[in-house]
Amino acid sequence: MDTVFLNKTAGAFKDEIAGRIGLEEIKPCYTCGSCTGICPVREVVEDFDPRRIIHMIVLGLKEEVLSSDLIWFCCLCNSCYHVCPQGIRFSRIAIELQAMARAEGFVDESFLKRLAPVRVYLIDLCRRTMFKKVRSGLVSPHIMPCWRNNTRSK
Repeated sequence: MDTVFLNKTAGAFKDEIAGRIGLEEIKPCYTCGSCTGICPVREVVEDFDPRRIIHMIVLGLKEEVLSSDLIWFCCLCNSCYHVCPQGIRFSRIAIELQAMARAEGFVDESFLKRLAPVRVYLIDLCRRTMFKKVRSGLVSPHIMPCWRNNTRSK
């Protein structure tokens, strides 16, 4: 674990993200790890951890977050939202982080071109993984009809 020096943090980074996507999207996170536990990407990219990324935002580690390859791995499946006790959509946070990284020059187009085939794979992985979880009866605090287990006791 790296040492975090407070004089090298952007203390307002959390507020900047919250201002762009809505205060309710980031501030209620208490880093329980539900998002990380359900994430299909985490199953193949061990370093991908939505909880850690949110924690880094809260700490104000703007440069580390926006320069990280990991913000590009979210496949936007929203499985994290369906298990989050606070109703946080990490996908919205990831989209905003990606836009900020582009706008502030933390990523170049050659990286995005190299990432394109990986993104296709991750999106397909997420789709297949979530269909399997739904079929097996995954239920969440944010109930959607497709998440309900339709098997009845006989």
